[in-house]
Amino acid sequence: MINPTTAIPPESTQSAKSQSYRFALTSLTSLFFMWGFITAMNDVLIPHLKAVFALSYTQAMLIQFCFFGAYFLVSVPAGWLVKRIGFQRGISVGLLVACIGCLLFVPAATSHTYWIFLTALFVLASGITILQVAANPIVTLLGKPETAPSRLTLTQAFNSLGTTLAPIIGGILIFSVIDESDMTANSVILPYIILASVLFLLAMVFLKISLPDTSPAEIANTPDTLNTTKGSPLQHRHLTLGAVCIFIYVGAEVSIGSFIVNFLGEQHIAGLAEASAATYLSYYWGGAMIGRFIGAAVMQKIPAGKLLAFNSVCAMGLIALAISSSGAFAMWAILMVGLFNSIMFPTIFSLALAGLGSLTSRGSGVLCLAIVGGAIVPVLQGVLADSIGLQLSFVLPLVCYLYIAFYGLQGSKPTSSTSV
Repeated sequence: MINPTTAIPPESTQSAKSQSYRFALTSLTSLFFMWGFITAMNDVLIPHLKAVFALSYTQAMLIQFCFFGAYFLVSVPAGWLVKRIGFQRGISVGLLVACIGCLLFVPAATSHTYWIFLTALFVLASGITILQVAANPIVTLLGKPETAPSRLTLTQAFNSLGTTLAPIIGGILIFSVIDESDMTANSVILPYIILASVLFLLAMVFLKISLPDTSPAEIANTPDTLNTTKGSPLQHRHLTLGAVCIFIYVGAEVSIGSFIVNFLGEQHIAGLAEASAATYLSYYWGGAMIGRFIGAAVMQKIPAGKLLAFNSVCAMGLIALAISSSGAFAMWAILMVGLFNSIMFPTIFSLALAGLGSLTSRGSGVLCLAIVGGAIVPVLQGVLADSIGLQLSFVLPLVCYLYIAFYGLQGSKPTSSTSV
């Protein structure tokens, strides 16, 4: 008979740990879904506010500038905050800040003031930034290091589920209630009040649930393949180049998504009304969702860097077709770019954090800082669209994917200044 006081065998301990990890990953998927939903709502918000306030393409892209500009200003403080209070509390703080940002849409809409919208987006994105800094490293740490890219890709698939549903739900809630003879911003109030309620509920949930130990002390004991956990994370070449890659990738992905509604509205492309074009936008983000589920399995067999380069080349080819053609061919070419975007962010993120050990939280902060590319690249494409035309302006994201291919093949190989 087994003595009930006997210590739990190692196999049982490992099984319990595995179950704890699975529960944590399941809980975290809700966060990935929410920030994907919120981010894609911008793509519906842009054409709506562009019409409401009679904005140019450049002025409309200030929405993405303020949203993703928060990553640049908040990521480093968020990294230090998460290191001080822990990943789990950091998640709750991020959710509460994002909730406040959503509530600011009410005075922005009722006062019909564009700069208040931009302020609300900045606060909302600040909360999402804290979430990203806290949640992404947890996913990379909950399991074997060699399967981190696959694991992060799988959770990012639920991020893509949010980005897929947002254009459909957002389009219905915003565009369907618009009276074209009385165009106002009031139609954004209901969707963002609903988002605020969900974010607050999630914040309370993450204060109560129990996640595995991912404290700084625990992370300090994780394997450091480069044996250089002291000093700055920027001493690691693959992290530095990865930050540039995140900047360029997020910029390209956000820029394409931001212009799709207007692109499909062009008469020589599809001539779609905003409400119909917003529905087609879900194909762009839906492709990313499907690709992430596929990519999570494929990366169990194919090196992540090589798959990243392959997807980049495919994206370049599709953008080239969208620029050089017209009609349904151009429309579906640009929408299919989302399929090849699928594995890029989680793959770049996990490759850049490889071997950082106790520098993981600070490295994550640096990578989230680089998400500011989503603020810069869309504005630059907006300037191009105003000067050379919307269709030709897509040459900018095409060039971005060229660098991503380089990172996948060469730049992602782990090295540091102390090991060179």
